[in-house]
Amino acid sequence: MERMSTAYFLSSARLGFRSWSEDDLPIAIDLWGDPEVTRLIDARGRLSREQVRERLEKEMATERAHGVEYWPVFLLSTDEHVGCCGLRPKDEPRGVFEIGFQIVSRHWGCGYASEAAAAVMAHAFGSLRVKGLFAGHHPANEVSRRVLAKLGLRYTHDEFYQPTGLEHPSYFLSDEEYAGK
Repeated sequence: MERMSTAYFLSSARLGFRSWSEDDLPIAIDLWGDPEVTRLIDARGRLSREQVRERLEKEMATERAHGVEYWPVFLLSTDEHVGCCGLRPKDEPRGVFEIGFQIVSRHWGCGYASEAAAAVMAHAFGSLRVKGLFAGHHPANEVSRRVLAKLGLRYTHDEFYQPTGLEHPSYFLSDEEYAGK
């Protein structure tokens, strides 16, 4: 397969990150239109084309307003889309951002979530100089729990997450804790 010439602003050993664009609706549908992905992040289950478009627009608006989003992630070797990983404001005045990742179901089990999140963490604490990272996951998502533990985030509390209507286990990692790893 011929490699495309995509410009990534962030990369890891296997993954590249770029910003979402309006032209990305097909890959956004591949991710957020997959009920295996959305069942743990949205109580609506499979999102319609219009709901995915709204989600895509929300990510782009977050980047315009705050300089961060859940960026689309691609394999460096083929430019194939594998999901998204990034940041959104949680408590911006205190420098706290939420980190999150969502991987297309056909790419589960390849270690992409851990690799992508580690790259975003390094970017957040390095280039962006955030003070802390928050994360949460669906209570039934054992894989996300293991990824967050592997990355060094510590459980702090359960927090209501409106899109699922559930209390989600929640985690935190400060810049000092990250520097001490």
